[in-house]
Amino acid sequence: MTIQSKQEYCQAIKTRYRNAGKQEKASILNEFCIICSYNRKYAIRLLNRKKRSTKKSRPGPKPVYHQSTLLAVLKKLWFATDQMCSKKLKAAIHLWLPFYEQEYGSLDDQLKTKLAAISPATIDRLLKPVRVKYAGKGRCGTKPGTLLKNQIPIQNNIWDCSQPGFFEADTVAHCGNSLAGDFAWSLTFTDIATTWTENRAVWNKGAHGVLERIKDIENSLVFPIRGFDCDNGSEFLNYHLFRYFTDRPVHAVQFTRSRPYKKNDNAHVEQKNWSHVRQLLGYERFGKPGIVDLLNDLYTTAWNPYNNFFCPSMKLISKVRVNSKYVKKYDSPKTPHQRLMDCEFVSDDAKKRLSDTYRSLNPFTLKKMIEAKLKIIFNALKSPSL
Repeated sequence: MTIQSKQEYCQAIKTRYRNAGKQEKASILNEFCIICSYNRKYAIRLLNRKKRSTKKSRPGPKPVYHQSTLLAVLKKLWFATDQMCSKKLKAAIHLWLPFYEQEYGSLDDQLKTKLAAISPATIDRLLKPVRVKYAGKGRCGTKPGTLLKNQIPIQNNIWDCSQPGFFEADTVAHCGNSLAGDFAWSLTFTDIATTWTENRAVWNKGAHGVLERIKDIENSLVFPIRGFDCDNGSEFLNYHLFRYFTDRPVHAVQFTRSRPYKKNDNAHVEQKNWSHVRQLLGYERFGKPGIVDLLNDLYTTAWNPYNNFFCPSMKLISKVRVNSKYVKKYDSPKTPHQRLMDCEFVSDDAKKRLSDTYRSLNPFTLKKMIEAKLKIIFNALKSPSL
C-alpha cells in the first residue's frame, strides 16, 4: 500500500472514527492498524490530528508601514535620487522632503513622521518590486605616460585626509565600442575628505585641454587644492600639469600617482566614475566636438550641484580583517556640502558661499534640468549638423 493510499484511507475514516463510540472506535482502529501496518499509538495520533490551516500567518509583529501609503512617496524620491541605496536614501529623505511637498503637494504629519523614522531595511522591503538594475561594461582608455614617472612619487598614504583639498582624478572615455578616433572624455575630481566631486568634459585628452579643465575646477572650489593623485595616464603625467602644480610660489600642490595597474589605489575617484559619469551618460560614443560644451553646461549648472548638495554618501571609517573576512565600518551618510560645513578647516567665508548656494537650489528643479539637458545632448548626437 503506497503512502498516498494510506493518507487517503486515513482521511476517509477520520470523521467516522471521531463520531464513533468506544467499541466502534476500537474496531476501526484495529482495522486501520492491520491495513496500514501502523503502531497503535501512532495510528491514534493520525486519526486525532487536526487539519492544518493552509493560510499561513505572517511571523513577527504587525507591520507599522503600509505599503500603499508610503510606496508612492518613496518611489518618487528613489527615482529622483537616481535609485540611491537605502542607507543613503534614509539620510536624503529629510533633505528632499521639503522640496517634495513644494513639487507634489503637502503630506500629512503622520506620514512625514513615519518617513523620518523609516529604517533602511524597510525601504529595501517596500522598494523591492520596483528596483531596477543597470548593466554594461566600458573600455579602459588609460595610456601610460612615461615622461615623469621618476619625478612624480607613488602615493603612499602620506596625506592628511582629515582636511579637504586632497584630490584623486581620473578620466572616463565616451568612446562607445571603439577607442579609435576622436571623442569626448569626462574628467572626474574627487576630494577624499568630503567626497566633493567635480566633473568636466574635454575633447580627446590632450595635456593642454585637461589642464584648462583642471584650472576651471580649481576656480570653482571654495577650498584650495593641497594634493593631487592620479593614475599613470599621459593626460596627467606631463610637464604642463606638473609645472602648474609644483611651480607655485606659495603652497605647492603635492603631486603623486598610483601604482601601475592598481585601480584600487584610486578607489575614491574610480567609484565616482561609475556613480557620477556612467550612470548619467551610459556608454554612448560622443564623437562630435560640439557635445563637449553641452556636457560642461550639464556638469556645472545642474549635475555637480545636484550631487554635492543633495546626494548623501558614506565614507569608510575602518576595515579590519577577522579570520577570512573583512569587517568594514562606515560613518553616517552625509552630503559633501554637509561635510564641508562641519569641517573646521573650511573658512567662514567659504561656508557662507556654500550656504548661499544651497538656499538657491531645489533638487527637483535640478533633476528636471538634468533630464532636459540630457535630452538635448542625445538629440544632438543624432543631428548631422553638430
